[in-house]
Amino acid sequence: MEESIPTKEGIYARGDTLYVIGPHHIAKVSSALASESRASILAILQKGAADLEDIATQVNQSKANVSSQIRKLEEANIVKSRYVPGQRGIKKVVELTVHKIVFMISPPKESAERAQGR
Repeated sequence: MEESIPTKEGIYARGDTLYVIGPHHIAKVSSALASESRASILAILQKGAADLEDIATQVNQSKANVSSQIRKLEEANIVKSRYVPGQRGIKKVVELTVHKIVFMISPPKESAERAQGR
């Protein structure tokens, strides 16, 4: 089954692809990606879901800082978090929601023209 490509400005997850359309949305997602710390977190998550403490250890940062970085990635729909029982309470597990990001400056022209009846 072929994925449908969105035709309006916004941020859309389709399967393992995130479509980012329009200047405002491109700036938002680009901002989330514009950090070496967040890029390191994404590299860790590429291997699979990981808990906050493990991520903090691997990037050599505090859990509070990593949690803040993850929040920015969540706001851009790049990762999602869930809470699971741990040995000493609850732990936060983070995973990628997408594996590919497509930036589109404007909606696909053919789709936009079709929607306008041209």
